[in-house]
Amino acid sequence: MIFAGIDAGSRTIKVLLLDDEASQVVASGVCDQGVRQAELADALFADVVKKAGISRKDVSRIVATGYGRDNIDFADTTITEITCHACGVHHLMPDAMTVVDIGGQDSKLLRLEPDGRVRDFVMNDRCAAGTGRFLEVVATKIGIQLADLGKVAAKAQKAASISSMCVVFAESEIIGLLASGETPENIVAGVQGSITSRIASMAGRNITEPVAFTGGVALVPGMDRALMSALGRKVKVCSKPQLTGALGAALLAARGD
Repeated sequence: MIFAGIDAGSRTIKVLLLDDEASQVVASGVCDQGVRQAELADALFADVVKKAGISRKDVSRIVATGYGRDNIDFADTTITEITCHACGVHHLMPDAMTVVDIGGQDSKLLRLEPDGRVRDFVMNDRCAAGTGRFLEVVATKIGIQLADLGKVAAKAQKAASISSMCVVFAESEIIGLLASGETPENIVAGVQGSITSRIASMAGRNITEPVAFTGGVALVPGMDRALMSALGRKVKVCSKPQLTGALGAALLAARGD
């Protein structure tokens, strides 16, 4: 049987189809978020179903998650992204005890039980300075692509100090650093360090390995190294980290949750 997970995040929508009998992903897709969230999700779902070579009636159950989950009116039910990310990570990394999820507009740290259930979590959704939005801002200001941030940061002599706790003020701080002659390499390294240091502050000293890194920001080269440095722990990036929430939603759909 085929089950679907839809993760309507703040920046992107992700759809994943799962064959529960074979326990494998049949097809998946990602598109940018927009004001017509329901229409975008429906169109992406139709595209992924077509890619899988099936029809909508072949999908037994659909679970929606993420910020926009309540707008996905064709889903059978909704489940929080906390639960879905935990489920998706546990499926990919059964031994994971800590999950760091950095998305476009928020960041989360989950502590898991050995069976994959969420023991507790902390979340930053009030300031974009600890999220992927901050990386987008610095990439735009410096004039490089997100995919090149890791290569640029690797050339840094010394990470610049980014002290602002708000992305708006941090943007002004970056402009000031560039004007004062600070190198783009040092600034990018400073921003990566600033984001991951916020995660470390959220976590405190209670970090149990293995640590799984998921969310769209995990796709940005160099962020795993920055996170390892901030946490003082080894970090493993999940397979296709942007799809972890959708995978968890599909798994929960298969369970009937």
